[in-house]
Amino acid sequence: MTLPYPFHFLHIGLTDVADVLLVTGLLYQLYKLLRGSVALNVALGLLSVYLLYLVVEALGLGLLTAILGQFMSVGVLASIILFQQEIRRFLLNVGKVALEGGGPLGWWRRPGRPAAGALRIAAFTEAAKSLAGKETGALICFSLSSDLSSYAESGDRLDAEPSKRLLLAIFHKTSPLHDGAVIVAQGRLVAARCILPVSQNPEVPASLGLRHRAALGLTEASDAVVLVVSEETGQMSLVRHGEIYQGLPAAELKARLHEWLQATPPAAA
Repeated sequence: MTLPYPFHFLHIGLTDVADVLLVTGLLYQLYKLLRGSVALNVALGLLSVYLLYLVVEALGLGLLTAILGQFMSVGVLASIILFQQEIRRFLLNVGKVALEGGGPLGWWRRPGRPAAGALRIAAFTEAAKSLAGKETGALICFSLSSDLSSYAESGDRLDAEPSKRLLLAIFHKTSPLHDGAVIVAQGRLVAARCILPVSQNPEVPASLGLRHRAALGLTEASDAVVLVVSEETGQMSLVRHGEIYQGLPAAELKARLHEWLQATPPAAA
């Protein structure tokens, strides 16, 4: 097939169309895999450097082309190092679908976010209020578009329906699961005693403990929302996009969780 003027010199066949569609689909799946994480910013940065390399090469800037060319020559190896967690997660998903008989295109389908009313916000707010009254620490992470499975694998699998009593049992000071974070995804408690990355931001106040720093670290690397109950002060806090909202009363805590997690607004009393 030949396109009309001014693209009459281009000859496009069915193979070319299929090639473009497949590449577009792969790029879209890559975007969904990286969406909501710091890795997406790194990928955009690498793409910007590559586009700059093409521009300077076309302009004939020899020195800059040589410098960027050396950088691009190790781009594949650098990408493997930078995106090792994402690549591992992608291969795990492909292998899981293959073992479960999902078909050759089963990996193409990714589970969407849970339904708006699927997450019982009241169970978390009531548990947090009870834990705060006893000055018992807690760390609860709500997954949005970012995949937190790599962090869930560091803890103990639960796959349980959220409830106030279960959360109180997990974070009880004598429980073997209390030291770490609980990860919530698809409306269920996925895992407990999970290890989170600690924020290295030098501007974090020294008064914040390890729980708050871990919550900040996770929200800096993903779009997750983290609920923190301080063991020292009993204050309830929410962390989102690397920002912490401390000392929230129960009503505001519940309202913010409903807003940020897009859950069904609580019914009037």
